Amino acid sequence: MPIITGAKVVVTCPGRNFVTLKIETDQGIYGLGDATLNGRELAVASYLQDHVIPCLVGRDAHRIEDIWQFLYRGAYWRRGPVTMSAIAAVDTALWDIKAKIAGLPLYQLLGGASRQGVMVYGHANGADIDATIDSARDYQQQGYRAIRLQSGVPGLASAYGVSKDKYFYEPADGDLPRENQWSTERYLRSVPELFERARGVLGNDVHLLHDAHHRLSPIEAGRLGRDLEPYRPFWLEDPTPAENQAGFRIIRQHTTTPIAVGEVFNSIWDCKQLIEEQLIDYIRTTVVHAGGITHLRRIADFAALHDVRTGCHGATDLSPVCMGAALHFDLSVPNFGVQEYMRHTPETDAVFPHAYSFADGYLHPGEEPGIGVDIDEAAAAKYPYRRAYLPVNRLEDGTMFNW
Repeated sequence: MPIITGAKVVVTCPGRNFVTLKIETDQGIYGLGDATLNGRELAVASYLQDHVIPCLVGRDAHRIEDIWQFLYRGAYWRRGPVTMSAIAAVDTALWDIKAKIAGLPLYQLLGGASRQGVMVYGHANGADIDATIDSARDYQQQGYRAIRLQSGVPGLASAYGVSKDKYFYEPADGDLPRENQWSTERYLRSVPELFERARGVLGNDVHLLHDAHHRLSPIEAGRLGRDLEPYRPFWLEDPTPAENQAGFRIIRQHTTTPIAVGEVFNSIWDCKQLIEEQLIDYIRTTVVHAGGITHLRRIADFAALHDVRTGCHGATDLSPVCMGAALHFDLSVPNFGVQEYMRHTPETDAVFPHAYSFADGYLHPGEEPGIGVDIDEAAAAKYPYRRAYLPVNRLEDGTMFNW
C-alpha cells in the first residue's frame, strides 16, 4: 500500500497563474492535481498548504474515497469554490498515483474507453462578425467539428470572449479589476446576425455554440434561444445566473435551443434541480472546481439518469493537469457530450509536458500510466506568481452587473 509521505503546492505563471498539488508516496510515485481558481489562486494554495497537506501525510494513497469524504465531511464548512478546488487537487493526484501504480492510463480504471476520442470545440472570436467568421473558418479547416462563436458587440468597446490573440484568451488581465461596459439590448440584436452568417458560411455539418456568460434574465435568455433556433445551435451556454435554478423553467418554456450551464458550480447540489427537472441539456462542471474525478463522476451519473450530457469547462484557467484528467473522464463517461478546448501557450506546455493530442476534431488523453501530464518544476520556477483579476461589468448607466 502506498503511503503519502509529503505534498507540495507549486504556483507558477507561464502567461497566467496555475496552482498544482504534487503528492509523494513511499514508493517513489507521485501524483499531480490542478488547484487553479482563476483570480483567487492563492486562497486555494493556502487552503492546501495550511489546512489539507498536514492531514494527508501517513495516509494510504489508495483510499481515494475515504480521503475525499474526510476532506469534505470532516471540514464542517462544506462546498464553496476554494474548498472544492483543494479537494479536487488531492483527488486528481490520488487517481494519478493509483493509475501509475497499476501501470494503466487513468481511463482504464474508470471503466475503459466509451469512444475513440473526445470531441472538442474551439473558440472563434473577433472584433466584429466578419472577423469571427474568418476565425471560425480557420478552426473548421483545422478539423474542428464544433466551434464556439463570440463576437464584438456594436457600440461596446469590449465584449466577453473576444481576445487580443488569435488563439490564446486570458481574461484575467489586470493587477486590479478592469471595468467593462455592457448593454444587453445591443448584445441581443447582434448574436442572431452572427449565427445567421456563420451557418450560411460554415454549412450544416459543424456544431455552433455560444456563451452568454450569465448576463441575461431568464426571459431574455428565452428570447435569444428562440431567435437562434433556425440556426440549430449545439447549445446556449450560461444564459442566466444559476443561483436561482428555478429560473431555468422560464427559459425552457420559450425555446428548444439546448442549454448548458455549470462551469462555476462546485458540487452536485448546485445542479440538483436543474438536472432533476431536465432544465438543462449539458452540465459543464469540471474536475478542478467540482471536487475532482470522484465527485464529477457522481454528477455525471446523476445527469445520465435524466438525459443530461457532460460538456466540461476547458478554458485556459485550467492547467494541462486538469485537461489531462478531464480527457480521461470524457473518454470513459457514457453520457459525454463535448469538451471545451482552448490551447495553452508554448510556455505553459513546456512547464506541463503532456501525452494528450488533437486530431480530426478530437482529443485523446494518450496511453501513459496515470493522467499523462507532468510538471517541470525548474521551468515552473522561472515564472513567479503575478496577481491578475478578472474584469467586472457595468451597465451603460454605471450600474454594477454580471461579468
